[in-house]
Amino acid sequence: MTIDRFGTLDGQDVWEVVLTGPDGIEMRVLTWGAVIRDLVVPTRRGTRGVVLGLNSLEDYRTYSPYFGAVVGRYANRIGHARFALGGHTYMLDANEGRNQLHGGPHGFGTRLWTVIDLQPASVTLALVSRDGDMGYPGRLVATCTYSLLPSATVRVALEATCDRPTPVNLTTHGYFNLDGSSDICSHHLTIAADFVTPTQPDLIPTGEIRSVTGTPFDFRASRPIGAAQLLQGRTSYDINYVLRAGAGGLRHAAALHSLNSGLSMELWTTEPGVQFYDGHMLDIPVPGLGGARYGAHAGLCLEPQRFPDGPNNAHFPPCILDPGSVSRQVSEFRFVQLA
Repeated sequence: MTIDRFGTLDGQDVWEVVLTGPDGIEMRVLTWGAVIRDLVVPTRRGTRGVVLGLNSLEDYRTYSPYFGAVVGRYANRIGHARFALGGHTYMLDANEGRNQLHGGPHGFGTRLWTVIDLQPASVTLALVSRDGDMGYPGRLVATCTYSLLPSATVRVALEATCDRPTPVNLTTHGYFNLDGSSDICSHHLTIAADFVTPTQPDLIPTGEIRSVTGTPFDFRASRPIGAAQLLQGRTSYDINYVLRAGAGGLRHAAALHSLNSGLSMELWTTEPGVQFYDGHMLDIPVPGLGGARYGAHAGLCLEPQRFPDGPNNAHFPPCILDPGSVSRQVSEFRFVQLA
């Protein structure tokens, strides 16, 4: 475990923490945005980087589409940047047209977090969000703990407490590529979901919960993300999947596999949904890790979450945190070499 200065923001140091796990897995975490900047996993063919990242704080602040960040106070989108709670309508700071995305223009993924605990294979970072921050009610304290576990596993535990009722939905926003290719279209994906929450053109859910049967969104059986018939139909993905109910604790959410590298990643989570974004909007003008160029589909996101626009849809899973309660969201990314 090491910690080095990565840059400065408004006169404050931004640190990079390097963690090493029991199987040789290595992760680099920034205090800016609680970003996972790099993640290297052991394989039978040597170590391999599996996330997209950038080389300087200036590049992150200018070009990053939330690469590896923890986003909130409410991840994903809230329609019309407003919601009603306790008889009051709260107007949020919009940053995607008339809507709010990932907590607003100064959401948690662009803030300085503070390291409050550091071990060789884990780090805990904390962030305080004031009452009225980006339009949200109540003072909220959030923590993020990254832990490297045996069998090449990354555990992400996100917690929050507040002094007034407020919506909370934190998630980790890593972009994965398991073989270092220029795009992830040949990666095979499975998602343990029979339904999605369809959206309007601005990606705000309609409120419907729709079956994936007979649609391009059906990943119940493993198949290539960019199957030829889908590319011809110009299919792209940025949608919330309704995960199958579990008996509590972690449930299997998704599996990603590269035939080129033989590496697989399983996602397990406590959360009711996962956002699958295929990176079709990526077009980063500066080099990434190892000099890589990140164009369309260079990496994909699997974001464990409560549902988008949850505060405006009472039939969606609960997302309001009350004083005296703790919001806890836990996910694990488990890497396996299959060939």
